[in-house]
Amino acid sequence: MIQLDALAPLIEGFGLWIVAIAGIVEGPVVTVLSTALAREGLLPILPLAMILLAGDLVGDLLHYALGRRGLASLPRAWRRWLGLGPARASQLARHFGRHGGKTLMLAKLTHSVGAPVLVAAGMARMPVVPFLAWNTLAAVPKTVGLMALGWFAGDAWRQIELWLGRWTWLVLALIVAGVAIWWFRRCQCLQS
Repeated sequence: MIQLDALAPLIEGFGLWIVAIAGIVEGPVVTVLSTALAREGLLPILPLAMILLAGDLVGDLLHYALGRRGLASLPRAWRRWLGLGPARASQLARHFGRHGGKTLMLAKLTHSVGAPVLVAAGMARMPVVPFLAWNTLAAVPKTVGLMALGWFAGDAWRQIELWLGRWTWLVLALIVAGVAIWWFRRCQCLQS
C-alpha cells in the first residue's frame, strides 16, 4: 500500500501526474485524499475527477488483461493447482455471459472482491466493450461518492481509510458467508 504520509507532498509537488499514477494503484484512498487537496485549492477539481475515473478504469483493464492474457502464461500445473483449468474457464464464460454486468457492478461497488472478479472477467473472455461499459457505469457513482467524502471529510483521511478497510472486509465476509450457505444447501440437496 502507498505510504499516505508521503502521498500528500507528492501530489502538491507533481499535481495531477502523481494522482494519475497513484490512482491506478490505490484508487479509493487517492480519490479521497486528492479531493481534499482540491478543496484546499491545490488541484483543479474537474480535471481531477476525469483523471480519477480514468485511473480507476485503467486499473480495471490491467486486472482484466491479467485474467485474459497473464494467467495463460502460468505453467499448466500451477493453473491446475489454482483451480484455473479449462472447466473453470468454461464456467466463468457461462457466468459472465449471463450475469457479467451484475457481477461487475457488485464487485466494483463493494471493492473487496473487485480484483478477483475483474481477473475472472478476463479469464472468461468477456468482451472488452461491455466490460468497460459496466465498469464505467459502476465507477462513476463510486468515484463521485469517494470525491464527496474527500471534499467534506478529507481532513479525516486516516479515519476514512480505516472505515473503507473495515467496510470492504465486512462486505467480503458477507459474500463468503452467502457462498458458504449456498454451497452447504446445494450439497444437502444433492444428498437427498
